[in-house]
Amino acid sequence: METKERKEDRRTKYTRQVIKDTFLKLLEKKAYPKITVTEICKLAEINRGTFYLHYYDMDDVLDDILTEMLEDTKSVEEHLMCPGRAASNCTFPFCHKVHNTPRYQVLFLDDIISSKIIEKIANVYKEGYVTWLMSHSLLTFEQAEAVFYFQMNGCLTINKLTIRNRCGDWRKIQNTIDSFIKAGLESFLIHDGRDETQ
Repeated sequence: METKERKEDRRTKYTRQVIKDTFLKLLEKKAYPKITVTEICKLAEINRGTFYLHYYDMDDVLDDILTEMLEDTKSVEEHLMCPGRAASNCTFPFCHKVHNTPRYQVLFLDDIISSKIIEKIANVYKEGYVTWLMSHSLLTFEQAEAVFYFQMNGCLTINKLTIRNRCGDWRKIQNTIDSFIKAGLESFLIHDGRDETQ
């Protein structure tokens, strides 16, 4: 029984990966709204029933890819306010993952997907970021939320720009942006002896 479950689990992972890979390949040639389940099935050599066994629709495939992109990334506030700022951990792991994994880069060049990336990042990070910023400053919820969206949209645009221009020095640009953001946030923080990394 356990062996059968393991085989099915491996087969499920493989099929889902084939669907995601096919989706990303199609995205290199056409805009997101023009990709169809029929095309995915034809290129992945699966039938529609198999597709719908694993995903509801194209949005579900995209959401799975975005979830995969955000795996193993620390929170935005941990990244920006980490003590020491050693060069090895300066880059937000999400940005690092995108720049070191070419298969994800095509996502940033599609305007509809770009807005979905912001939504996904907000679902994962906004609550922690806004809570942290409010607890370390006198900002209201609305102000802290505005700072979050300003930062995320700016970082998305920079990633899009460096990918589109094939920028070889993106780490330097990312470090510049990080320093700019950190300096701006520092002006709002309350310095009353609390540990700023909490």
